Amino acid sequence: MVHSLATVVELVNTSPSTGGDEGLAGLAELQAFVESRQISGVTKLTARDLGQVRIVREAFHRVFTSTDPAAAVRTLNGLLSETRITPRLTEHDGHPLHVHYFAADATLAEHVAADCGVALAHLLVEGEAERLRTCSAPDCDRVFVDESRNRSRVYCDSRTCGNRMHVAAYRARRRA
Repeated sequence: MVHSLATVVELVNTSPSTGGDEGLAGLAELQAFVESRQISGVTKLTARDLGQVRIVREAFHRVFTSTDPAAAVRTLNGLLSETRITPRLTEHDGHPLHVHYFAADATLAEHVAADCGVALAHLLVEGEAERLRTCSAPDCDRVFVDESRNRSRVYCDSRTCGNRMHVAAYRARRRA
């Protein structure tokens, strides 16, 4: 589940909707994403895969940014209803035994929608929707999952956005 949550965060943050450039501009970027997230069972990627993954990505973005829990549930249910979820235990590529939720012949988009969608579903079912966050830095719209014990994380990355905001606050106090 932790890996799937990190995968969905990385996927959503490739979207121009998060304030940056298109991170999945072509098949090379999609292939790099597949490799970096160690998504198994992916063979040759096509333009159709790219388009489908972008659609899934935007649905996940709506789940993260929804202020209405019922709307987030509807979006996630819609996404999951379009996948062939077939849970099975597997070991591969040096990973310990884990569950895959996608059908064996699933497209990349189905694979990502099923595995990441189920991980997000578990968070919503467990009443942890508030852990799905958008960065509080004024110039950043990246998403993240707040894994802190006290649910206090507000920046997508403490080394970049968090540090910038703390330095800005320090400088503002020094001027006052």
